[in-house]
Amino acid sequence: MNNSYCRQAAFLWLAILISSGCSTPNNIDSRTGQPDNAAELIASQQPFRNLYYGNIPYPANCEQDCYLPHPLVDCKTPAEQCRYTGPQRPPEIKSGFSVHWLGHASFNITTPDGQQVLLDPVTGQFDWPVNWAAHLVGTKARPATPMVSAEQLAATDAVLYSHLHYDHFSTRDIRRIGSNAHYYLPYGMAAYLPKGGYNATEMAWYSSAQQGKLTIHALPARHFNSRTLSDENQALWAGWLLQHGDKKLFFAGDTGYSQHFNDIKQKYGAIDICLLPIASYHGPNYRAVHMTPEDALMVAGELDCKVMIPWGYGNASWQMGDISSHSPLLRLLNMQQQLDSQVPLLILNEGDAVAL
Repeated sequence: MNNSYCRQAAFLWLAILISSGCSTPNNIDSRTGQPDNAAELIASQQPFRNLYYGNIPYPANCEQDCYLPHPLVDCKTPAEQCRYTGPQRPPEIKSGFSVHWLGHASFNITTPDGQQVLLDPVTGQFDWPVNWAAHLVGTKARPATPMVSAEQLAATDAVLYSHLHYDHFSTRDIRRIGSNAHYYLPYGMAAYLPKGGYNATEMAWYSSAQQGKLTIHALPARHFNSRTLSDENQALWAGWLLQHGDKKLFFAGDTGYSQHFNDIKQKYGAIDICLLPIASYHGPNYRAVHMTPEDALMVAGELDCKVMIPWGYGNASWQMGDISSHSPLLRLLNMQQQLDSQVPLLILNEGDAVAL
């Protein structure tokens, strides 16, 4: 190794150390709620817990004919590489919200007062280093999640993350979005933000914050949280309710079925728009922390949703705990008939946008 190379390498490491040491600190505000001892749990490194845990009876179960082909789901191969071809007629709820599904759990929401809010924005399916590890082990690459343009990212007013898992929280995308947006995070997650002068509010369950004329409520979810093998449940996880006047949009985040949905209905009343997950329920204990399509239909009924928009399936989905890219959607449509569900469904393909 020659001296010139050594000098260049030393200069590079020095530059990295200087830049990391000079990173602008973030501005963090915290909101208390449930659990009321959240700060003490973090300080003592005790784990957070779901409000309801143990074996919870499910309100419905698909026993047969769960994945029959559906005439409105056009697939290149059975339940793979599909497109929903049915009508996409939103109910006339006049909420003022617009919903753009970017894929998996990522949404771009335009609020009635014109703000742009990103929910769980993650491009490329995973954040680093899981994307790198998946490539090393030969995981088949899938199409990248549709994403908003650089100009739209720069115009983002608020970013909400539900939990730390690599398909829901992306430090790479946080850097792309930048520090002009305000970040809303479950309690304890602000410690995972990259340094860079980000403004963030971390929130316990049932706490609220104001973003312009929009009220943001952090709500319970039945899930878990981790970023490494040693920090499981050291930060809270959450769903989000966006409220503008009497109009409400609910993003459940990753969650299993439990009594917390009934609690939400009792506290906030009927929900106009419900963005509910319907995937990743196969495998050991998966259903405890993810909903089946029939779970989601029952939840939409409990919340008195004026429209339910499902998510988690799709050609760019990562399919952990799924039979195929569109098996959750097929099961949803079949169970809608079996249960005679009256919940209005609005089925989107990745990249679709709709004004409600």
